[in-house]
Amino acid sequence: MTSTDADPSSTTARDRAGRARYRRILRFASWHLAVTWWFELALPRVGFRWLAERTRAKRMQRFARGFHALALDLGGLMIKVGQYLSSRLDVLPPEITKELEGLQDEVPPVPFAQIRALAEAELGMPLDRVFSRIDETPIAAASLGQAHRAVLGPVDAADTGLSAVVLKVQRPGIDVIVDIDLAALRKVGGWLSHVRLVSNRVDAPALVEEFAGTSLEEIDYLREAANSAHFAAEFAGDGRVSVPEVVWERSTRRVLTLEDVTAIKITDVAGLAAAGIDPSEVAPVFAEVMFDQLFTSGFFHADPHPGNIFVTPVAAADGERPWTLTFIDFGMMGEVPASTRRGLRTMLIAAASRDGAGLVDAMRDLGVLLASADTVALERAMTATFARFGGMGFAELREVDPREFREFAAQFGELIRSLPFQLPENFLLVLRAMTLTSGVASALDPTFNLWDSVEPYAAQLIRDERGNLAQDVGRRALDAASVAVRLPGRLDALVTRLDEGTLEVNSPRLEKQVARLDRVARRLLSAVLFGGLLIAGAVLRGGDDDVLGTVLIAVSAVPLFHALFSGGRGR
Repeated sequence: MTSTDADPSSTTARDRAGRARYRRILRFASWHLAVTWWFELALPRVGFRWLAERTRAKRMQRFARGFHALALDLGGLMIKVGQYLSSRLDVLPPEITKELEGLQDEVPPVPFAQIRALAEAELGMPLDRVFSRIDETPIAAASLGQAHRAVLGPVDAADTGLSAVVLKVQRPGIDVIVDIDLAALRKVGGWLSHVRLVSNRVDAPALVEEFAGTSLEEIDYLREAANSAHFAAEFAGDGRVSVPEVVWERSTRRVLTLEDVTAIKITDVAGLAAAGIDPSEVAPVFAEVMFDQLFTSGFFHADPHPGNIFVTPVAAADGERPWTLTFIDFGMMGEVPASTRRGLRTMLIAAASRDGAGLVDAMRDLGVLLASADTVALERAMTATFARFGGMGFAELREVDPREFREFAAQFGELIRSLPFQLPENFLLVLRAMTLTSGVASALDPTFNLWDSVEPYAAQLIRDERGNLAQDVGRRALDAASVAVRLPGRLDALVTRLDEGTLEVNSPRLEKQVARLDRVARRLLSAVLFGGLLIAGAVLRGGDDDVLGTVLIAVSAVPLFHALFSGGRGR
């Protein structure tokens, strides 16, 4: 037992700090949920939608700035939440995602004495017995852990064949912080599940669990090591990709020792040029490697930002590529199931073909669009988008008049927001990976056109699909035969139920419409009464009778709450 564990006062202080952190997160969430409920649900129901629309942008920006400050102050998982939210373009408005894009996963480093204590406790021996040298200044300090350069001791160096390594150590106490933050987020997710404006668009508790799973995996360094080995196996023998070796004997769940593979940062254009590497040659290879992960193997690096990829010069024969892409940090990985991967391949082929209708069909098959969605207008929007912007590179898009983008947004923005989109499992990580891929490739070469990489890749996919056509036809024939065998028995059962009068046919939709009309009539009267009292009160307060005006405004809350909540039953 350590002296800290033996001191009840220190334990009590940690408990108090944990409860204060939990309450602070919930206070922030509850306040902004209440504000959103009032403006987005309450006021529009009683005729004040214009007020909600007029203030929406400023409210969203105020929320994002407040969360930005909260995340930087609390650190820990809240920074990860901000990064996560910034990528939820399918759920959150741009006023929020843009503000949170700048939230960096960089925090002040933990003093090395604390890092040493945790690492020695995990490894079971003094660090001086493991390493010949350790740089006490971290090369990276993040919200969940930090990394230090080191040199293995003679025995380990002889056993592994490695010398220079990187020692990753979790921030002390991060397990407790993650548990507190996830408990608060689960509470908020439960609140959101009761808000129809949110629950109709996204399963908030499931979203929280998806984030929780990713976060818990990131603080399990043994899992990261296993991911690294899996990734290396996927690209074994591929000269385009290299992966650092893991020193398994010096790694635990909270300490990870890896080969030091530091080289030229992939977006260091000057460094690449100094090494004789043309950045414009790196961009298409990087895009191709990411496509292979997403559309072929299904096991992909979900955080390919510039800090996680190096370009490493290698000795090569004439005509061979004199460099390799070195991936690091495998804490955030994604897996695409075979069925989802087939859907993604179909989407890619449709996008490369500028086929708006085909893209919408692929989205429905993939599960991004619910089957009930009316997609006629969406097909027109996709076709118009391809006709105007399809095939443009990022440099060309920057030359487009911003008014054109605003016109497209005004024309199709409401349509996109109104459709019942949802994300299949792990699809968020796919979007994140593709977004980062585009950004890195454009940083390497401003004239890089992602379509130039998509089209040949899609062409290869089409050839592969044709090669599998015979197998697909065989599977479909077996499915049809299976249905044919079962069909007579199912028809006989249906006829029997008709004869016995046990077949029920319900029409709940008509019953719901009638009940809804009755509720709407009652609520309309309350809404009118609320509006009249509110306006009268506001006029009187602006005139000579502040007291009576205040009373009328207060009394107007009674018909308001009747208008809002009397329709909640029987929906």
